[in-house]
Amino acid sequence: MTDRKQADAAFQIIGYPQRMLRPILQRIMLCAVLLVPVFLPVAEAQERVDVALVLAVDVSRSMSPEELRIQRRGYAAAIASPEVVRAIELGAHGRIALMMFEWANDNHVRVTVDWSMIETQADATEFADRILREESYSQRRTSISGAIVHASEMLDEVPYLADRHVIDISGDGPNNHGSPVTLARDIAVESGITINGLPLMTTGGPGSQFNIPDLDVYYRRCVTGGPASFVIPVTDWDQFPDAVRRKLILEIGGFVPEKPLVQPVQFTFEEPYDCLVGEKIWRRLREQFFWDP
Repeated sequence: MTDRKQADAAFQIIGYPQRMLRPILQRIMLCAVLLVPVFLPVAEAQERVDVALVLAVDVSRSMSPEELRIQRRGYAAAIASPEVVRAIELGAHGRIALMMFEWANDNHVRVTVDWSMIETQADATEFADRILREESYSQRRTSISGAIVHASEMLDEVPYLADRHVIDISGDGPNNHGSPVTLARDIAVESGITINGLPLMTTGGPGSQFNIPDLDVYYRRCVTGGPASFVIPVTDWDQFPDAVRRKLILEIGGFVPEKPLVQPVQFTFEEPYDCLVGEKIWRRLREQFFWDP
């Protein structure tokens, strides 16, 4: 039996003559050809970057309008600095993905600049200019946990293939709204995200009653986590631009602040830390002054 006759016999077995199936097969092949270009741009759009970095910036009412302006200017100056651009250029891929949003209570998130690829000085300058186009507006309460959850969602949606996912979170007080901060932190870290902290340990803001003296310890014990995570405290607003620049350089390179190579052998056990201290301060003040929840 010839090949053609074998094919005709096979088509007859499934109930259709070959002359009826040939147009169907041709349409299937045409659709396959047309669909190929649809998928290729999606794959090509997933450019590789060294790190996908989310800047989560506190705008709770414990910060004064002038402090909010200093904060915006500090981030803009740090991102556009030649040192940060040089750190980006030295990466394996020579580019990063960056976005920035402001946060306060568990329900307040405001995107300052959406996901952008930073590869050149011009890219960094454009990102910095976009930060300075608007003013920050403060909101009540402080939900670090809400900021971590939102930042994690942004990293899920990043339109680039990143070697590392990092959340850079700054704030001037402990969590006092939303879910416990340790719960949000642990979920993020388990998903492969690194969280670094920039605790603002300045004085003179309108919400000093919510401040704690060891905010750097709070951030280290309750907020940050993941591979190579670290905390850089700011004790004076004059330090802010330099602290942000240093932090960005470390995050872009995947480094941690320098530590002695050799440390004396010692056995120390840290005392348990109350990561609900912010919630307890809020509850005490609410009961004292009869505030609404």
